[in-house]
Amino acid sequence: MKISSEKIIFNVVSDLLIIVLSIFCLFPLLLILSGSMTDNLTLAREGYHLIPVKFSLEAYRTVFEYPQKLIVAYGNTIMVTIVGTILGIICVSMTGYVLMRRDFKYRNKISFLIYFTTIFGGGMVPWYVLLSKYLHLTNTYAARIFPSLMSPFLIILMRTFMQSSVPEELIDSCKVDGANDFTIYSKIVMPIITPAIATVGLFLAIGFWNEWYLTSLFISKKELYSLQYFLYDVLDNINFAKEMAAITGQPATNLPTETVKMAMVVVVIGPIIFLYPFVQKYFVSGITIGAVKG
Repeated sequence: MKISSEKIIFNVVSDLLIIVLSIFCLFPLLLILSGSMTDNLTLAREGYHLIPVKFSLEAYRTVFEYPQKLIVAYGNTIMVTIVGTILGIICVSMTGYVLMRRDFKYRNKISFLIYFTTIFGGGMVPWYVLLSKYLHLTNTYAARIFPSLMSPFLIILMRTFMQSSVPEELIDSCKVDGANDFTIYSKIVMPIITPAIATVGLFLAIGFWNEWYLTSLFISKKELYSLQYFLYDVLDNINFAKEMAAITGQPATNLPTETVKMAMVVVVIGPIIFLYPFVQKYFVSGITIGAVKG
């Protein structure tokens, strides 16, 4: 089959454009990696370069100064991410399944209430009192999982995907064959909505992995710290030491404040970068397929 010259030109231009955009996306990551391996004074004096002007691993030595605590923080975050993502997928998919069923009498009213929470909220103080005083989630892993299990955006995304991918006739035929709602949900619907599960799972996993705010509110035990909050605590200690050195008149030039920030970014985003290629295909499909039918 002969390809026209216009098609060849279009393919070349589009490929070059994708390559250029990919380089632009990769450029900040390379700067962060290079900055984390640069001497702190050199970074402050000469700025960022793709290749470290003066190579130094002092930032990583500072981050890994307490490896046991870092490993514990990593373990906490991995555990919360896995458990929270699994529970979140179950809750979001079940809610989306109920809301997509036309025979559910109150689906429009419940959908409105879910959407209403995106506009108005009860406020931070009642929310904090509910979780800490009445649910007793302080210093528990549940404090980092329970508030983030579901979001209106993910529920609406799941419902829209189900409406566009799961025909009502398929559900009706399953009911005629004697299948109950849970069987239909688990045996029929869930295998069909794999792209939506991957999409929602990625959103949930990234949210749990990057979580630090809930830890700052509800967690006071250091052995329960998330990875993000542990690294924030390390950086805060460095800044405190730098301020104390300035007050006492002692030199604080050896404290790698800026390079530690870059090293923290590398430590945190590494697992997500390796995870994303495995779910990218499903993620793109889950985002776009629900828009076909509007």
